[in-house]
Amino acid sequence: MRKRISVSQDNWQQHWNRKELNHSYRHHSNPAGTNVIVESMSSVKKPVLNNPSLSEAQAVEMVERLYGLKVSSVQPMPSYIDQNFHILVSESQEIGDHSKSYVLKVMNAVDSQDTDLIEAQTRAMMFLNEKGFPSPTPIPAIDGKIMSLETIGQGNECRQHMIRMLTYLPGVPFAKLTLTHRTLYRMGRTIAQMDKALHEEFQHPTTKSLHREGFRWNLSNLHLLEKYLHELEEGDTRLIVQQVIQQFKEKILPNLSKFRGSIIHGDCNEYNILLEPVDLSAGGTVERPSLTHPQPEFQISAILDFGDMNYSCLVYELVISIMSLMIDSQDPIGVGGHVIAGFESVIPLTEEERDALFLLVLCRFSQSLLIAGHSVLLDPENEEYIMITARKGWRHLHQLWEAGKEAVERIWFDIADSYQN
Repeated sequence: MRKRISVSQDNWQQHWNRKELNHSYRHHSNPAGTNVIVESMSSVKKPVLNNPSLSEAQAVEMVERLYGLKVSSVQPMPSYIDQNFHILVSESQEIGDHSKSYVLKVMNAVDSQDTDLIEAQTRAMMFLNEKGFPSPTPIPAIDGKIMSLETIGQGNECRQHMIRMLTYLPGVPFAKLTLTHRTLYRMGRTIAQMDKALHEEFQHPTTKSLHREGFRWNLSNLHLLEKYLHELEEGDTRLIVQQVIQQFKEKILPNLSKFRGSIIHGDCNEYNILLEPVDLSAGGTVERPSLTHPQPEFQISAILDFGDMNYSCLVYELVISIMSLMIDSQDPIGVGGHVIAGFESVIPLTEEERDALFLLVLCRFSQSLLIAGHSVLLDPENEEYIMITARKGWRHLHQLWEAGKEAVERIWFDIADSYQN
């Protein structure tokens, strides 16, 4: 049975304010920060040098050599710039309380060099799991290490990749489910509880590496992606993205210091959050559709992929969640109100954060379109996975833009406020 999420809600705002004094996060990118993103992006221009391309046989050999496990099945899994394998071992090979199912994660060559960052992300996963959140945990190798930098032959060259073996968590991506209002509320609440726990209690010597200046998936760096505008096809979408970036530079960038900072997951998207039916009874009965509730209720069963974890603005976590939940929703604009209500039941937004929410969601859609478009040019063979969100996201960007801030906010906040009545 999963442990209860143990996050104290007392004196939350006072605690947050005290923690803020201890962080030296700089919201505005200095020239050095700008260079980081330019170098990082330019290095991706030769993706074959960075992205791992292990064969299944190499994955099996690595599992048996590093972890001493006999593999019974190996299946490649989709990934953006890393490589994942679903590993099955025989029942007799189980490790402690873990099941026979694992994920072998092979990091890209660039990120593999930042060992502190990978360890910080891994330690955060372990911390959250201990707190009762459904996050994967690493399996120690034979030598006891939770990650290993391995030199791997691929084609005519050898490259170094960080290797981890993580527990496999079952569940269904929320993109494949029809979500009720209660489920959306529950998701917003759980995501806020996760951030609250990370902010209040997570400590490790490597957390300083999460201050990732110039990180392209940090919304604070949206303006640094402006150089990729020309890679979008000419038309209405490019014009909207261009105007969103301009509004970001005028309204968000000068006021970043007004937003609370925190360690955030940074990528609670439609395939990183898995769901399972809600267990409503102590006896373990799973909720089924009924006349009163024709659709089943779901709860988060897995929070995956901590590769975008960083220290950033807390409100970005909510923004990313709203944007991702809009993608496959039959009521994309209404989604935001239920997620906001759940999030604010744990972490109430400040006036500045609420006022920026609409523009920031537009920023996230624009960011996704720009990075996906640029990444496909560099790695066309992975287009299907890279463009999962972008293919649908541009329609929602148009819908929000045409509806306007006032109309969308009225829908969002009326729904959110209804939970308090």
